[in-house]
Amino acid sequence: MVSRRAVVVGGVTNAIVATRPAWAQPSRRIPWIVFQGIGPLIPGDKETVFDPFRDRLRALGYVEGRTIEFEFRHVGSHVEQLPASLEQLVRQKVDVIVCGQAQVALAAKRATQTIPIVFATIIDPVGAGIVKSLSKPGGNATGISWDADPKIAGKQLELVRGLVPGSRVLAIVWNPEIKGSAIFVRAAEDAAHASGATLQSFEVRTAAEIERAFIDMGKAGVAAVVVLGSDFTWVHREQLATLAAAHRVPAIYGNRDSVTAGGLMSYGANLADQFRRAADYVDKILKGANPADLPVEQPTRFEFVVNLKAASTLGIAVPQALLLRADEVLR
Repeated sequence: MVSRRAVVVGGVTNAIVATRPAWAQPSRRIPWIVFQGIGPLIPGDKETVFDPFRDRLRALGYVEGRTIEFEFRHVGSHVEQLPASLEQLVRQKVDVIVCGQAQVALAAKRATQTIPIVFATIIDPVGAGIVKSLSKPGGNATGISWDADPKIAGKQLELVRGLVPGSRVLAIVWNPEIKGSAIFVRAAEDAAHASGATLQSFEVRTAAEIERAFIDMGKAGVAAVVVLGSDFTWVHREQLATLAAAHRVPAIYGNRDSVTAGGLMSYGANLADQFRRAADYVDKILKGANPADLPVEQPTRFEFVVNLKAASTLGIAVPQALLLRADEVLR
């Protein structure tokens, strides 16, 4: 069912509907939830992001075709259209805005201070300026942060260095435009220094800069690289995995999806789980909870995934000690 309010933004709009318990149904129009996205759509988005969110709503008792509308809006790479899209949602009185990117959450907060905003997979939402604190968000936005502690970057560095234990030159690839990322880079730098290695920082904002970074890594003699998890590196996960293989550089990523895209290894929270949990927030808000009083959740479970096929391509024998630590080994 396509919402009567559905508008194709950037050429992509999908709609699903669900039901709210009868006792909670309002006398006015049915609640309307919109998932606002930006950036290129690539294979795997639906299965990793939207399906888990929708399936969780259904598991909570929502039924398609009844009293709640769910709509996906996407402005693609036309980021300049984002404010207009959000302003339109505010005028049309959307009930909840859902997003998975700090840029969208911040733009939504500029567009409205009253409509609830639920986010997932956002690095350091306090540092990004989305909430006042994790325990007391204090505004109209709340949700799930991507990483519980910046030290996870140090953990990723430790794991990938286990493949090249004598290495002295390591690297981290990250997008400085992703708010909250810098603190994770500093944590990785601290971990590298403590182990007697140096960490070179490669800032990437475009696909072309990613390619250039790997060329420069080769010139610098980088032995292994941490690809800092973010929506940017997730979108470009296939390119990153391909370049790491082409330049024969062991790399670790922030989520399992980068490994299934051909990457060597990953350590981080589960992306699909984050969006399932976001659906729980929507459910609580529709039942009357105030976003200002809903603490931001942090992931408590992290998964370590190793891709032996990628290791073979790189000519790397993954130590048994690392394999025993892995939650999943892809063969």
